[in-house]
Amino acid sequence: MRFTLMTAALALTLAACGGPEEPAPAPPAETAAPAPTAAPSPEMTPPAEAAPPVEEAAIESPYADAIAALPAPYNEADFEVGQSIFRQCAACHLVEEGAGHRVGPNLHGVFGREIGSLPDFNYSDPVKEADFTWTPEQLDHWLENPRAFLPGNRMSFAGVRRPSDRVNVIGYLMVVTEE
Repeated sequence: MRFTLMTAALALTLAACGGPEEPAPAPPAETAAPAPTAAPSPEMTPPAEAAPPVEEAAIESPYADAIAALPAPYNEADFEVGQSIFRQCAACHLVEEGAGHRVGPNLHGVFGREIGSLPDFNYSDPVKEADFTWTPEQLDHWLENPRAFLPGNRMSFAGVRRPSDRVNVIGYLMVVTEE
């Protein structure tokens, strides 16, 4: 039946578009469905052999040792998740040594650096006037809500709301920005 409706619809479409006005071909003869076969009885079915359990090999990150060496809670960070979260930040920040700046300053060597201290970056006045050194804890508070942490700064990022996401991205940054 479906083939007939499709054929009729195609013929009408062709006729409406100025296509050939030949009659639609007759649908192929329907063939009878094969008779269902009886399922083998449980007595005739051999018992299924249990497949040996498949052990999934743990894929260890090449950064696992570097993450494990970090102070708590960052030693529990997931490097790959942190890297994924950082992709949002990478629109404005670079992490490679000597890579220059984007809209935001390069973050290489950020931990232990005084806020607003890179001489070749034009910081906002609130950042220039702030007086602290970047630590993982300071960055955690900043990433939670940059506007609330330092009102008036130019960073137009809403923040990383989940604490676990902040731990992951900070762990990632602690590894890739190390001097």
